[in-house]
Amino acid sequence: MKRARKNQRHSQHHWRANLRRLLSPQAWLQRHISVARDSLTRMLHNRLSSMMTAAVIGIALAMPSGLYLLLDNADRLSGSWDGQASLSIFLKESVKPATASRLAETVQGWPEVDSVELITPQQALDEFSQHSGFADVLEALERNPLPTVLIILPVTAHARPTAAEALRDRFSKLPETEFAQLDLQWVQRLSAMIDIARRAVLVIGSLLGLAVLLVIGNTIRLEIHNRRDEIVVTKLIGATNGFVRRPFLYSGLWYGVLGAIFAWLLVEAGFLLLSTPVAKLAGLYQSGFSLQTLPFQLLYLLLGTGILLGLLGSWLAVGRHLSDIEPR
Repeated sequence: MKRARKNQRHSQHHWRANLRRLLSPQAWLQRHISVARDSLTRMLHNRLSSMMTAAVIGIALAMPSGLYLLLDNADRLSGSWDGQASLSIFLKESVKPATASRLAETVQGWPEVDSVELITPQQALDEFSQHSGFADVLEALERNPLPTVLIILPVTAHARPTAAEALRDRFSKLPETEFAQLDLQWVQRLSAMIDIARRAVLVIGSLLGLAVLLVIGNTIRLEIHNRRDEIVVTKLIGATNGFVRRPFLYSGLWYGVLGAIFAWLLVEAGFLLLSTPVAKLAGLYQSGFSLQTLPFQLLYLLLGTGILLGLLGSWLAVGRHLSDIEPR
């Protein structure tokens, strides 16, 4: 009797030790690592179909990512002029060079003006001839059609749009002025268009995100259908829905990861192809602007978005179709 009780206590102690080991964080982590590894191995056995699915997901993720990055580069380009409002004051043809010089000196004394640059018609023609490539054509002109121009840089307090527009109106009323142009206006228009485009990218990204959910959901649905017998047998031996659901969730996660990596490669390749033409165009305008590719913050965001869509798509598919599979 004592021996039986001793064996019973030993058995209970052994059972409790095994239970503690199964419920330990290390065991939980090992089970998830094992399931994740098995899910990836199963995907690699079907390389062609898995890569095709990942490519579709990658293209859907690359389109809004690439568009957003293009808009970010355009905003960075316009931002280099943000707050640097300048005015171009075109003088009448009847204004003599001496009069233009005196006007420049007078304007320089205004408290709203930081600096004034006087560009004579000959200077403007020489610069245009140098950068336009039409030197031979310009030499054939009987007279110089370009006017005298004052380039005005206002002080910081008058560099904002409202104050700069008021300063432009003041220059427009001068008797020597033919036309006054605020050079910040095109930057404002570009910024407004970029804001509109960002909203459009958000809409497109949302629609493509929904497409990714449908692609992953349909892929997981087919996988559930192909493994129906395996699921039935697993449930017959007592497996819970959580246990059965786990490998499909990891499959969705891997599809999201592979799709995000594929999207990153597409965006990098596309910007690599665009970098040389953009650099040449910037060189024509004497600018050192260059395209900026995906920074690490956006790369992490792209990867996180792919994982989230993969998990969500697989969760919806498993929740919808797994309940229909029950042992009979």
